[in-house]
Amino acid sequence: MGCGMGKSSLQEKKSIRAALLIQRWYRQYVARLEMRRRCTWNIFQSIEYAGEQDQIKLYSFFGFLMDHFTPASSERNLISHIFHENEICRDTEWERYFCYKDIEVPDSYTGPHLTFPMTFCGVSKLVEAFKHKQQLHARYVLQILGETWRLLRILPNINYVSVSQTKEITICGDLHGQLEDLLLIFYKNGLPSSEKPYIFNGDFVDRGKSSLEILLILFGFLLVYPNDLHLNRGNHEDHIVNLRYGFTKEILGKYRVHGKKILKLLQKIFSWLPLATVINDKVLVVHGGISNSTDLCVVSRVDRHRYVSVLRPPKTVHQTLNGNKNEDDNGPAEGRSKTFTQIVNLLWSDPMPQNGCISNEVRGGGCYWGPDVTEEVLGRHNLQLLIRSHECKQDGYEFCHNRRVLTIFSASNYYEVGSNRGAYIRMGTDLVPHLIQYQASRTCRELTLRQRYAHELSALRALREQLFVHKSDLIRAYQEFDPHHTGKISMRHWASATESVLKLGLPWRVLRSQLVSRTHYGMVDYQQWIKDILETMYRNHSNLETIFRIIDTDHSGLISLEEFRQTWKLLSSHLKMEISDKAIADLAHSIDFNKDGSIDINEFMEAFRLVDLSAHS
Repeated sequence: MGCGMGKSSLQEKKSIRAALLIQRWYRQYVARLEMRRRCTWNIFQSIEYAGEQDQIKLYSFFGFLMDHFTPASSERNLISHIFHENEICRDTEWERYFCYKDIEVPDSYTGPHLTFPMTFCGVSKLVEAFKHKQQLHARYVLQILGETWRLLRILPNINYVSVSQTKEITICGDLHGQLEDLLLIFYKNGLPSSEKPYIFNGDFVDRGKSSLEILLILFGFLLVYPNDLHLNRGNHEDHIVNLRYGFTKEILGKYRVHGKKILKLLQKIFSWLPLATVINDKVLVVHGGISNSTDLCVVSRVDRHRYVSVLRPPKTVHQTLNGNKNEDDNGPAEGRSKTFTQIVNLLWSDPMPQNGCISNEVRGGGCYWGPDVTEEVLGRHNLQLLIRSHECKQDGYEFCHNRRVLTIFSASNYYEVGSNRGAYIRMGTDLVPHLIQYQASRTCRELTLRQRYAHELSALRALREQLFVHKSDLIRAYQEFDPHHTGKISMRHWASATESVLKLGLPWRVLRSQLVSRTHYGMVDYQQWIKDILETMYRNHSNLETIFRIIDTDHSGLISLEEFRQTWKLLSSHLKMEISDKAIADLAHSIDFNKDGSIDINEFMEAFRLVDLSAHS
């Protein structure tokens, strides 16, 4: 028996040792996957913010041209329409523009039929129709938009709402055109009603494919329950941002006849959206955030409708003695700058862990504010919590600044399927946020542990594009560490040079094995790595598409040869290319393949590629 007991004890020790080894291996495996997940997340977020920064720079470039070109310049006239949206327009003119009565609904139309004033039954019918991929007729779209505009005009800049023992409030973050997330929230939490109030905290549109459907549902419930559904403006409720991130394209694709009118009306509606909501005088809900100069008294007095785009302050328009309108940018400049900055910070800012308040160079707009600013601003306004959105979070939410700032993000699977959860908040009279998480796609809930991290391939693909588009700048940076022109540099120098060019704040040495397949004794062969890479179409694709949509003033999908010539004159400095008038004319005629005197988007993109190739040959 003694011998038997010894063998049993030895076997048990071996089993325990094996279990510990398996446990250690599994923990290391999970830790590696977690590191890769965080790295993937940083890639997605860095590229997203770089794109926003690029958009603001492009708009600033056009603003510079508008400020410095002479009024008679045809090039100035080519782009002036994107800034005219910020001018004051009489309400009677807009009333005529919202008119829908001459639009007939044909008998062949199979979508939902709406009656006005809107009712709960009517909006519920709209939700069901959109759930089944039906499209609402343009007449009804214009009716909803017109009624929404009339309602928004009487709302204050800051909505003050109350919760009670019997009525909690629900707060949702960014939806970004993802209808599946909105429908899931309604399924889990219930439809908006007088007993179930909601706050939707901006960024309803762009990126996703169902931005208009989300707007129409929210506007419908707003019309039925104006005291119980509250909409805050986000930084994507801006027609200039929409040119780049998909909403403009979505509208024109779904409504080819009335799309231009719908877009025009939505620009006006976006400018009338309230800027913030305050719950029980203690909780501030705003899309982006605050700054050290945030003053809710100033915000409450702003003429918000004048900021059709918050990327550029509106001009002051006054009547002259002969009845003509003059634009005046000189007016009370200090006051205009203060109110403009207030709005930009509310819509574009992000929190940071360090104290202070600095310019948000990553996004290109708003600021970064620290916990000291949170304490000061909340204390000054007798508030206890700031709820904001604007940033995608892996769990759908995140506390910071000693739990006095809460970020809520409601678009799940934002970067890729499985990349993040969505979340919303329920809040009662105790003003304690209760967080509910979800993932809209059923497939991502069924992924294995390893499959959940497969979206890192998409992140790396996007990062390689960013590397490729900056080929020329990267080569110059690498050559500074390669005085003997060997074509090879150390891994440390490769990481340092790459970050100096892209400025994405990524762990490049960790990523090196995923990005660079060949090394020689620890040296990176950078010449081989980026050989035969065509950069221009990657670099300028988003900018060029945005520029094309700006110049295509009638949204026809075509620009004339003369507009093409003027475009080149404008952009030669922006893209650092030099080309003569004759070369432009020859190029225009050569890419007008069907010789119809106009150029579509594909021909436009090809023109820039051809010129770049000739410049490098």
